Amino acid sequence: MKIASAATESRLYDLTIFHDVAKALTSSLDLDSILETIMQKMAAYFEPATWALVMLDETSGEPHYAAPVGPEFHRLNDVRLKEGQSLADWVLGTGESIVFSDLRDAPEVDVATVDSRIAKDCAVVCLPVHTVNSIFGVIQLMGIDLRVYEQNELFLRTIADYAAIAIENARAVRRIQELSITDDCTKLYNQRHLFTVLDEEVHRSARFGYEFSLLFLDLDHFKDVNDRYGHIVGSKLIAMAGQCLRENLRLIDAAFRYGGDEFAILLPQTSRDAGLFVARRILRAFHHRDWRPEPNISIALRASIGVAGYPQDAITPQEIVHSADELMYQVKQAGRDNIAVAGSGIVGIADLAG
Repeated sequence: MKIASAATESRLYDLTIFHDVAKALTSSLDLDSILETIMQKMAAYFEPATWALVMLDETSGEPHYAAPVGPEFHRLNDVRLKEGQSLADWVLGTGESIVFSDLRDAPEVDVATVDSRIAKDCAVVCLPVHTVNSIFGVIQLMGIDLRVYEQNELFLRTIADYAAIAIENARAVRRIQELSITDDCTKLYNQRHLFTVLDEEVHRSARFGYEFSLLFLDLDHFKDVNDRYGHIVGSKLIAMAGQCLRENLRLIDAAFRYGGDEFAILLPQTSRDAGLFVARRILRAFHHRDWRPEPNISIALRASIGVAGYPQDAITPQEIVHSADELMYQVKQAGRDNIAVAGSGIVGIADLAG
């Protein structure tokens, strides 16, 4: 009766862990939370000496440690198979598992790459996290009791499958969210997101006593481009303008396509004078750039820019946009290809020298 009771308790514990994992992975769409859950549950059940999750970067395709645990784990990263691949690289490339009871005795391992501080009897398990069509990463467990692993291999693989589905869902939702706030042509943020970000920036700046600037930019004579060359060329030029803006801003700045050929640029913790400096840099970039939306089409693209600051000129998102927009129209009415700043008016094209 005692044996049966112990077996029953063990089975209930397994089911509890499995339920906890399934619930945690399917109740969240936050990728960081999912990754943390995976590794916590692995550690709770298999009790390895140290463990990690190697993930493939969505953009570069390069592997990186997304959730390493334990000071010894970087040593496993240096271990190479005899053909030169790391353990993670091999699993990512083949989609198959690696199980070694002892790294130093494994015939597939280049023993010279095994750090002497890794215990001689160190067992390692590397398990792919993948769906039918995609591989996302590798769960690595070092110093694991292989008897526990062999008894519960199906359980571990099932958790990895749950994890893969959860990661795929989280990434899909994130891509949908990004599409909802991103302009398809320029890959900049869209107008809807501008007011969300501005609202957050107003609250942050009010709380900490910061200034910030907003630039409102309109491409000059852009209708003539569409009329002469067509909307396909016009769209390519809009995309090039978006790229030019990105190249001339800091990482903390944000550029938005407001609509048509209009753009807004948020400069956090930036005074109005500093905002003017950025506006001049952008106009210089427009003047010096070779605008060729097609190999046989060269266009002298120019822009008109209005610069308004918080809190000097406005204190709500709508007022800030309106102020910068009105200043941009002052430039349009005065001949275009220039900058107008709140409190100063049009600064003069001569200021673009340098």
